[in-house]
Amino acid sequence: MTGERAAHSDSSGLATGASISTVLVANRGEIARRVFATCRRMGLATVAVYSDADAAAPHVGEADAAVRLPGNTPAETYLRGELIVEAALSAGADAIHPGYGFLSENAEFARAVQGAGLVWIGPPIEAIEQMGSKVESKKMMDAAGVPVLAELDPTEVTDAHLPVLIKASAGGGGRGMRVVRELADLEPQIAAARREAESAFGDPTVFCERYLETGRHIEVQVMADTHGTIWSIGERECSIQRRHQKVVEEAPSPLVERIDLMRERLFEAARLAAGAIGYTGAGTVEFLADEQGDFFFLEMNTRLQVEHPVTECTTGLDLVRLQLDVAAGGRLPAEPPAMRGHSIEVRLYAEDPAHDWQPQSGTVHRLDIPSVTTEFDLLDRAGVRLDTGVVDGSVVGVHYDPMLAKVISYAETRSEAARLLATALQRARIHGLVTNRDLLVRVLRHPAFLAGDTDTAFFETHGLSTLAAPLVSEPDEALSIVAAALADAAVNRVAARVGGGLPSGWRNLPSQSQRKSYESRISGVHEVGYRFTRSGVTVDGHEDVELVELSPERVVLSVPGERGPVRRAFTVARYGDLVCVDSPLGPVSARRLPRFSDPADQVATGSLLAPMPGSVIRLGAEAGSRVDAGQPILWLEAMKMEHAIAAPTAGVLSALNVTVGQQVDIGAVLAVVDPDDAVNENQEQ
Repeated sequence: MTGERAAHSDSSGLATGASISTVLVANRGEIARRVFATCRRMGLATVAVYSDADAAAPHVGEADAAVRLPGNTPAETYLRGELIVEAALSAGADAIHPGYGFLSENAEFARAVQGAGLVWIGPPIEAIEQMGSKVESKKMMDAAGVPVLAELDPTEVTDAHLPVLIKASAGGGGRGMRVVRELADLEPQIAAARREAESAFGDPTVFCERYLETGRHIEVQVMADTHGTIWSIGERECSIQRRHQKVVEEAPSPLVERIDLMRERLFEAARLAAGAIGYTGAGTVEFLADEQGDFFFLEMNTRLQVEHPVTECTTGLDLVRLQLDVAAGGRLPAEPPAMRGHSIEVRLYAEDPAHDWQPQSGTVHRLDIPSVTTEFDLLDRAGVRLDTGVVDGSVVGVHYDPMLAKVISYAETRSEAARLLATALQRARIHGLVTNRDLLVRVLRHPAFLAGDTDTAFFETHGLSTLAAPLVSEPDEALSIVAAALADAAVNRVAARVGGGLPSGWRNLPSQSQRKSYESRISGVHEVGYRFTRSGVTVDGHEDVELVELSPERVVLSVPGERGPVRRAFTVARYGDLVCVDSPLGPVSARRLPRFSDPADQVATGSLLAPMPGSVIRLGAEAGSRVDAGQPILWLEAMKMEHAIAAPTAGVLSALNVTVGQQVDIGAVLAVVDPDDAVNENQEQ
């Protein structure tokens, strides 16, 4: 079998006429499940690889076979090309699909795959090498007639060049990217970018380019076979980004739709780029465009993109199937299908946009989007698609990107696609972790988004604090927590051994209200007082609310409306002390507080708590030193990004409880800063 494959390869390095029967995906999570889905539809067997942290991950259980990669971090596991090739040979795979990220654009890995007699489901090695250096790729594109933004040598950047963008040469996804506006910040930011690039891609090389504060991120999907056919199969707009990582993607681009001949010019530039390097397989040519329709080459991603589903929905093509067909020597038709309708994708992250996009980790108790019509498959009529790497009970760790899912809508018009997606997200039941869901819904409903005004400064222009605000209003949140308290009372009655049929706290005569306390991340502590009576329930501060239906999982309340009572239904779920309430008013999560607090649980004023599990990579101050408010005390590495932990106030660093290299859990007390006023009081005493 190996000899047959070797005999059927051409100068591109791709197999021609090779037979593929079993595919190993050298990746994890959502993209592994996505490739497996197409393989199943094609009747192909599948092999997964997994780190110790991913042993219980859904992609492992869905594969026909799975091979362990000992360790947890990417450097120990998914970046170990030799282990992945060994896994493929051990499991009997005859082809490897790299997914995206990790080794997907690593020429040495592709060379090792082919050297083992396996089919590489990707572009030619030479193309990966040429596009793998963003510095060299720009020179090639310039020579091929593709418009480019000139790259800058970091050692030659002056004030005249500012602002500049530092970028990792070997990767993307926002890793190793920094905007520098002050020359004094250049060197430390380059050092940080190099560390992130090394951690994420195994290559610390970075470069600089002029940074355009606003612009449109437009990319063209290309597909090419080994017989000379090159398709440009639609553009995508990915301008709404955080930390230079895409958050909302759509096809077609609203900008391209309204500028005459821009699509034709983009498609021609993308074909020129692919043809210049003899490209085959799926790839993406990325451009930065202005409002007048001028555009500049940014980079070429020699792999499948995260946002490929919007192209699939607007063309009817299964891009993974095409990758497999091309790798097996298949021939593309002369022309691609015409574009149709509109598709929007959002990336649902476990992160807190309101607090500097802080990534979250922990258990996903529930991820349920009731309006989803398909998973990992094409949409041919209005609907919602879900591509996710997690299921109920999955654990989001600190070693990998915190993306939970991609939620994709398709409709005939852009406005309908946006409305479908926003409604699906608002009604989703997402329990256990803070996510960017509320931000996504507000973006999709924002007048500027609906008008197609979506440049790369969208969050800065429209105010992140406004966009990240909770969907639920404060009065509606209070009403949801009332529903939680009543549902908890129903739980108590179900568990009662005596008088279980009586309402909670029943008295023959009027008595004091029963009380339950909850703490919301949004608005703090809520005290709910209620009394069950012969006619229903009376809730302190909500005397005009009537109880219609009550069970441990469902509460229906009649509440005042503008022209009369309105019934509101709430579903309630519990996970330990976490209570999650979902309703059309908006999602609410709160912690049920104990009646009596333990003094041992109190944390000293000025304590710096770990916002997530991670590894301490640097210290910025010593115990006993004076620090200023906002001064970084230490840096954590988690989810492939660096996170500075800063002093909350000016004072003295009285305790530093960690050392470089130490692993810390969420909530751990990293350091303590005694505020200046407290220090002065102690000195006066």
